Amino acid sequence: MGSNHKSLQAILGAPGVRGKRVTALSKDGLTDFVLSMISKKQELKEPFYVLDLGVVVSLMEKWSRALPLVRPFYAVKCNPDPTFLAALAALGSSFDCASRTEIETVLGLGVSSDRIIFANPCKAESHIKYAASVGVNLTTFDSRDEIEKIRKYHPKCALLIRVKPPDDSGARCPLESKYGALPEEVIPLLQAAQDARLTVSGVSFHIGSGATLAQAYRGAIAEARAVFDTASRLGLPRMHVLNIGGGFTSGPHFGDATSAVKSSLQAYFPKEHGLTIIAEPGRYFAESAFTLVTNIIGKRVRSELREYWINDGIYGSLNCILNDHATVTAKPLADTSNSVNPTCRRVRTYSSTVFGPTCDALDTVLTGYQLPELQVNDWLMFPRMGAYTAAAASNFNGFNMSAVTTHLVYSNPT
Repeated sequence: MGSNHKSLQAILGAPGVRGKRVTALSKDGLTDFVLSMISKKQELKEPFYVLDLGVVVSLMEKWSRALPLVRPFYAVKCNPDPTFLAALAALGSSFDCASRTEIETVLGLGVSSDRIIFANPCKAESHIKYAASVGVNLTTFDSRDEIEKIRKYHPKCALLIRVKPPDDSGARCPLESKYGALPEEVIPLLQAAQDARLTVSGVSFHIGSGATLAQAYRGAIAEARAVFDTASRLGLPRMHVLNIGGGFTSGPHFGDATSAVKSSLQAYFPKEHGLTIIAEPGRYFAESAFTLVTNIIGKRVRSELREYWINDGIYGSLNCILNDHATVTAKPLADTSNSVNPTCRRVRTYSSTVFGPTCDALDTVLTGYQLPELQVNDWLMFPRMGAYTAAAASNFNGFNMSAVTTHLVYSNPT
């Protein structure tokens, strides 16, 4: 508990968290906390998030144990919640930013610029100028035009050449169609950077978001080794940074991924003196730390089918179903003001459809899902809702998803 207590104190004292209410949870106390919150929302039944800072602490400690030599740069795009970012910063994370706004957000938490990588291979000129002005001096590239922009507007910036991994077929969201230099493009790009008097400090790759094939890391690390050797043959300054990207999840695939990374590093970079290894985990830290709670605002019965409308949906937090290919689950919680069984346990269930609040039929969250008989003003709780959820929400049809509040809790990490 010593290190956990220190981590909690670091988070509670961090800019962006200091002064906010954080509720300590007993073991398995999340449902009780949510019930207590919804009992206070009898008038304003808006959706809300619960962020468990204890989960964040546990995930950081798990990462440090599994990959002690790999420095995490959290991918801000996955979930830019300011309190969540502040907690990660307090735990020592660095940050992968892809835009001026993301850099501004992270710097605003007191994070130093050397803890930021501008990990977007294709950047607007104005964003490059801003990065130069605040001292963000590491970025990625995979084209000649990017080299020219950086030469003009940020010539002191160190570069990582982003290469296309040999295999990202196991990713939930592959990226290979958009980013990464092909093998035959590597030498011309390295020579173009050399001609522009820019320093290529290393190699970057990304096997795709939500990766399930751990061996994809091995092929990509082997590819990176080949680029290191190519740069050496070309007489470039010695490369010293390897960015193994993202793709990590906090579930059962994490162990396979870390084993593949460690064995591959041992095989291809066994005695690389002075090598800095970084990664860009996003959903690994964000997904399981957040729970979404929504209110049932409508109901229709058609024979044995139950249809419900909730006040968040595909155009809001649950856009992850479309944009991130997510499979969500829901736990029913009855309106505590008139229920003797608020957790809806041990009752008959019905095949149910859950719609979001907009007038678009696409706004369908669950179909054929087993739920007990619920009523308007009951609630549905969605776990593991931190990755690519609120970050991509819109205000379509006038539903203001940017106004969803977040309540902070702290469970004891296991």
